[in-house]
Amino acid sequence: MGSRVHRVSLGDTWSRQVHPDIDSERRTPSFSVDRLTNILDGGVQNTMLRRKVESILQSDPVFSLKDLYFLSQDQLYEAAVQKTFHLEMLARHLGWSEDGPERSYANRALAGYTNLNLHGVAMNALTSLGSDEQIAKWGQLGKNFQIIATYVQTELGHGSYLKGLETEATYDAATQEFVIHSPTMTATKWWPGDLGRSVTHAIVFAQLICSGAQHGMHAFIVPIRSLQDHTPLPGITVGDIGPKMGFEHLDNGFLRLNHVRVPRENMLSRFAEVLPDGSYRRLGTPQSNYLAMLVTRVWLLLKGILPHLQKSCVIAVRYSVIRHQSPLRPSEPEAKILDYQTQQQKLLPQLAMSYAFHFTATSLLEFFHGAYSAILKRDFSLLPELHALSTGMKAMISDFCTQGAEICRRACGGHGYSKLSGLPTLVTQVTASCTYEGENTVLYLQVARFLMKSYLHVQVSAGSTPQKPLPPSVRYLAIPGPARCAAQTAADFLCPDLYTTAWAHVSTRLIKDAAHHTQTLMRSGVDQHDAWNQTATIHVQAAKAHCYYITVRNFKEAVEKLGNEPEIQRVLQRLCDLYVLHGILTNSGDFLHDGFLSGAQVDMARTAFLDLLPLIRKDAILLTDAFDYTDNCLNSALGCYDGHVYERLFEWAQKLPANNQKNPAYEKYIRPLLQSWRPKL
Repeated sequence: MGSRVHRVSLGDTWSRQVHPDIDSERRTPSFSVDRLTNILDGGVQNTMLRRKVESILQSDPVFSLKDLYFLSQDQLYEAAVQKTFHLEMLARHLGWSEDGPERSYANRALAGYTNLNLHGVAMNALTSLGSDEQIAKWGQLGKNFQIIATYVQTELGHGSYLKGLETEATYDAATQEFVIHSPTMTATKWWPGDLGRSVTHAIVFAQLICSGAQHGMHAFIVPIRSLQDHTPLPGITVGDIGPKMGFEHLDNGFLRLNHVRVPRENMLSRFAEVLPDGSYRRLGTPQSNYLAMLVTRVWLLLKGILPHLQKSCVIAVRYSVIRHQSPLRPSEPEAKILDYQTQQQKLLPQLAMSYAFHFTATSLLEFFHGAYSAILKRDFSLLPELHALSTGMKAMISDFCTQGAEICRRACGGHGYSKLSGLPTLVTQVTASCTYEGENTVLYLQVARFLMKSYLHVQVSAGSTPQKPLPPSVRYLAIPGPARCAAQTAADFLCPDLYTTAWAHVSTRLIKDAAHHTQTLMRSGVDQHDAWNQTATIHVQAAKAHCYYITVRNFKEAVEKLGNEPEIQRVLQRLCDLYVLHGILTNSGDFLHDGFLSGAQVDMARTAFLDLLPLIRKDAILLTDAFDYTDNCLNSALGCYDGHVYERLFEWAQKLPANNQKNPAYEKYIRPLLQSWRPKL
């Protein structure tokens, strides 16, 4: 535990020692917190490097996140740009490579309070969709920040339905240029980050038109602002879209293009190209243009979405051992609120989810690296499964992290409503993830199409010569399982094989049910597209069950691999059990529907779930400590490592500018109001 001492603030006398209520939670650990941190980081070397980066940043006042809650939108934007610039200079000075882990660790330490993050997304799009020549040219310019780019796709009138994008790129063979144009108001690009005030270039997605024919969505590199004075270039109307629900430090922007011309070489051409005479040549599948989005989604899970739930758990669990509320028995002092079963039932499933999603996202990242290399070489065999997994996990993890962060916020009572807790910012930021990079219902429906296709493949293959095997993530659809759950006691529900089979059963049944509903409508004469729309809700339900099954299986397999870490394996097994049982109890109707579980068995599952709560509660602080977020990164008066919640809340409130200056409303309105009833002499 000694390696964590540097996390404790050394400001006031009260903050030089850990609050006894939280210290008692750490005194007799049942497992090595540092070892679990190493596992989450992917190795002890990674932990050491990350902490080194955090230590460098912590010693520099420019990287402090204190007082951010008191800044205006303009001040937040400028502070974020300052941090980004300062970090870039530091990275160059220290020799951090563009693709090295140090920059990622630095961004984690700064809790996303940087700008120009879409520059990295744009460079990923260039790498995914650009030719070798384009990557060599534009990639170097981007790497050196000779240009600053963003990824411009969403429009006022269209987001997730990319075929509906209205921006046009018409090829002019006479000049060998593309004419990029926003033909309607709804074609205005809207929402891209860093576009509002910062970038010089954009990778713009538009409908390609050449030789009079439409060829669908393609990506184009478009200069937006002058490299001399940053003013918008001819034909460009660009600006900031204004205040948002969160992310006040980011300059999300709008862009209208009025017949803007770019050279033929500016169309990203790894998978398709337009020849000088205007003829079109496709070098990949139509889906390959979606690769840039897929890369972003996979990266987002671990780096952009999951940390919000992890931090919310850290803050809420730490606060819950400091906050005392009502005695459990009349004669006793007030209890820590984490000792109440109702508080455990709120927070511990969120903690279990944090771990479940970590191992799922890590597994998906490993699969992605292999599949991505093949796709860049124009081997698209793994693309359908990679697309289904990335869309499904993005939808599920952002949905559950958003719900979980809000549960954590509310579990902190009134103080959770204060921005100084850090929780409102976490909630509003993670809420955005349910929409950006694909609206979640649309993503679930994309998963559902993959599942229906896979299920129909199983039906066709049954009793005939086996066709090519199903992708691994849906192979369970072809494996017959028991019609009834074999559990006879609550303890049986702690058997990983039993509950993984249970989730496989429910997912299979719901996928089969959705497919049959659609097929029945089609056999009765309903058009295929109408049949899909009339069963879409059932398909979404099936997709959600499939995604939950994937996370259960991944968590189970990750815990099984920890056989040489018995103490950590035991505590993670409990979290895995809790995660699964929470899902079963939340969706018990799906398990009861066909009699797979009986009412008595659901009662057993509930008993097993409730019995796990006090066991996990003993390790709750240690399990949140293992995420190893610095106090600066959490930026929470409730969630600091030392537990001095009330002192910090009071100290931070004193820094509100309004508490240290005259109240202008007093002279203008309050004083006249107070004096308005005085008798006139």
